[in-house]
Amino acid sequence: MRNDTRLVFNAYLKQVALLNTITAATEKFNVTPSIQQKLEAAIKESSDFLKRINVIGVDEQEGEAIGLGVLSTIAGRTNTASNPRTPRDVSNLTKDSYSCKKTDFDTAIPYKLLDAWAKFPEFQAMLSAAITQAQALDRIMIGFNGTSVAANTDRDANPLLEDVNIGWLQKYRLNAPERVMSSGSAPGKITIGATGDYKTLDGLVYDAIQLLDPWHRRRPDLVVLVDRDLLHAKFLANIEGASDNENELAAARIIANATLGGRPIVDAPFFIERGIMITALSNLSIYWQTGARRRHIKDQPEWDRIADFQSSNESYVIEDYGLGALIENIEEADPSAPVDSAGAKS
Repeated sequence: MRNDTRLVFNAYLKQVALLNTITAATEKFNVTPSIQQKLEAAIKESSDFLKRINVIGVDEQEGEAIGLGVLSTIAGRTNTASNPRTPRDVSNLTKDSYSCKKTDFDTAIPYKLLDAWAKFPEFQAMLSAAITQAQALDRIMIGFNGTSVAANTDRDANPLLEDVNIGWLQKYRLNAPERVMSSGSAPGKITIGATGDYKTLDGLVYDAIQLLDPWHRRRPDLVVLVDRDLLHAKFLANIEGASDNENELAAARIIANATLGGRPIVDAPFFIERGIMITALSNLSIYWQTGARRRHIKDQPEWDRIADFQSSNESYVIEDYGLGALIENIEEADPSAPVDSAGAKS
């Protein structure tokens, strides 16, 4: 680390210590609640997807889901001559619970990168942004791919952070399997095409909406989270005429305005391959425990880097299982396969 970099980095350490009312950020400390709140807000704001779901602090490490943004029908009428009016308790709709698991977000930043940033007046903001953005992307990846909570995670065996926490999709597999479609006429896959289980992705999504509770099926905020590769055949004709340097822009524009089964598509980062989820984004939550974030910033000259050790207790929550459905193992049908007597669903 250059001398001028050392000066601005030391100023950063002093600022972190000042904000958390501690003597030194180079010793492990408990992040103060107000700074934790600001850090969580920064993590959320760094991702367009996280802005659209619930990211909320909870006091207890374990408890029942809060039911944010989830409502059932409440309209009705009571003959008060014989019965009292009984308000609908919407808090009873949620069936999920949460358990915030300790998650380490440890970031290493090489001296060379710090040296490159040191000349900028916004050095502290750049360093903080790099750390918060990494945490935001990891949270999204865990939410869609997490299947277990390992005592010792293995990044090589689980490159999509599958063993860090139990994510939203796994919650459906474990707790609401009746709302998961994973097989069609052939075990272990759902086929799309003239000879498949469904002729089109639209037909599949339209049918899967019936897995939602009746009062949620026509909600105006229902969206479809989908693996982009599944959209290839559907939108290929719309973009293949564009020149190479226009393809990505054309694809992004088409997806942004497209629908499946009559519902808007959300192009979610790190969504599972060959999968679709139908829900409202307000049904997806990340809970973090207030007062449980720990931090330790350490200079590691033996590695020519600084390390920012952070940990947070958090959980991935489905607010109402009736407001969602998961479809996975989607494949293109073999065009040479015979069509059964019922034929593929449109």
